[in-house]
Amino acid sequence: MGLFNTLNLEGNPTTVDWEMTPEYSFGTFESWGGRERVRSSNERIYYFFVDAWGEKPKLCLMERGIKHAKVVAEIKAPAEILDRCVQNQGKVALFERTHAINEELKQWLLDNIMESDDTSRVIPLEEEDRRDRLGVTGLPGCDEPLPDDLPVRIVLPSATLELVEEEADTMIKEYNFTDQKRNPAGLFRNYLVDNGDGLTVTDVVTGLMWQRGGLDIMSHRMLGKEIEKINTQGFAGHNDWRMPTLPEAMSLLEQTLSRKNQYLHPAFSADQPFIMVDSVRRPGGQWFVDYKQGTAYWSSGTIPGGFGRLCRRIT
Repeated sequence: MGLFNTLNLEGNPTTVDWEMTPEYSFGTFESWGGRERVRSSNERIYYFFVDAWGEKPKLCLMERGIKHAKVVAEIKAPAEILDRCVQNQGKVALFERTHAINEELKQWLLDNIMESDDTSRVIPLEEEDRRDRLGVTGLPGCDEPLPDDLPVRIVLPSATLELVEEEADTMIKEYNFTDQKRNPAGLFRNYLVDNGDGLTVTDVVTGLMWQRGGLDIMSHRMLGKEIEKINTQGFAGHNDWRMPTLPEAMSLLEQTLSRKNQYLHPAFSADQPFIMVDSVRRPGGQWFVDYKQGTAYWSSGTIPGGFGRLCRRIT
């Protein structure tokens, strides 16, 4: 019967691009130069990748196009093969948890899935809307009296930073940010208030207004273009939104997991589990803040998917 007959992907190509990887897909379908290699916005390609974000790695089939990314199936591959694929990624597996398949997995797919009549290992995935619908924040309103013991205003660095890992460690401890790996006992006392627009909250301590939601699936370069667009159109009545720096993004981290399973106040959307920040890692890389793991980390700024949450300084 075969994989594509099982999935019934009508009108689309029925072959796998064995050379495509999560990393290469960004250059092909997101960058301007890459688009020259794609015939039309309706073109779709399929490739396998290993999703290692959960407790156990999963083998998935991706449908990819220009501004289109959809996981169409999970393939129940042997756990020991998946584990070897992840382990062979080395240190990068700690941070970039979407991996290309290796030769062992490719051969297993060719032998057991691609043209097999046994479809029991192929689990089609129905597309469903799992976005976090933002409701009431549970925060005090911006017009309510502030507590008497409110910390003094702390102005965090807002210009682009360039930090080696040791400098990031020092900065985290200097401001006593909570970081589950570097400073788990840290506690930065922010004080969030609801601005009443459904879209933003403000930290009175840092003087930063934040998006409750954010921006999804883009590289550092594409995030910059999206910010320009947002500021041209205006968001929540303002047009001076920007990426936060590493310390600004760290200031939102909390010591305990929220009901949304993130180290972040539940007033914020859970749809952005980690965000890119305006801080470069020397000698190479980009800093991120991971609200699901409660830590700062660095990785490539050209990963094929990412998230942003913008801020602005109030006057």
